Amino acid sequence: MNLAIIGAGNVGGALGTNWARKGHDIVFGVRDPRAEKAQSLVKAIGPKAKAASVGEAAASADMIVLATPWPAAEAAIRAMGDLKGKILLDAINPLARGPDGIALEIGHAISGGEKVQGWAAGASVFKTLNTTGFGNMANPVFDGVKSVMFVAGDDAAAKPKVMGLVGELGFEVIDAGPLRNARLLEAHAMLWIDLALARGQGRDFAFAIVRR
Repeated sequence: MNLAIIGAGNVGGALGTNWARKGHDIVFGVRDPRAEKAQSLVKAIGPKAKAASVGEAAASADMIVLATPWPAAEAAIRAMGDLKGKILLDAINPLARGPDGIALEIGHAISGGEKVQGWAAGASVFKTLNTTGFGNMANPVFDGVKSVMFVAGDDAAAKPKVMGLVGELGFEVIDAGPLRNARLLEAHAMLWIDLALARGQGRDFAFAIVRR
């Protein structure tokens, strides 16, 4: 599968590296494909990866993963061009820094995922890959136990494809319902962030589903 990852930071790099190992072709969509950061990442992954402009990456992709910082999300989506019929995985949390540190900028009346859907006219948007750290995206299995990743989206026909792709990373994948449930997933992400950064858990932990 041809996968476009918009953004070449920690999250984008971890996802691209993991999926390339599964045989997918990765194109990192970045503002400057020749920049040292993007080229170093491509070189580290190997022949299954390359860098291109945001528009070029999106145009050639079977699926697109949005992995930019929240303040850059709208501009990145505009740079993708025509997204009609595209599948877009939104891995962003709408984070802002407030008086108490990192917090969600929005979330009660509308989610970041719903904002992304509004900007990405014609695309099928799914909220996923936002509830754990990038280290766990590189390796989501803990002593043989798969950590969980949720997928929320409205396109019932495309959702199995998205869940399958996320599952290839090593997660147990759970259907979290419609895209409006991104409001729940983004709050869930804040719990992971708070535990990791403020409650002494560090980044090397994840949530899992257990069943009786």
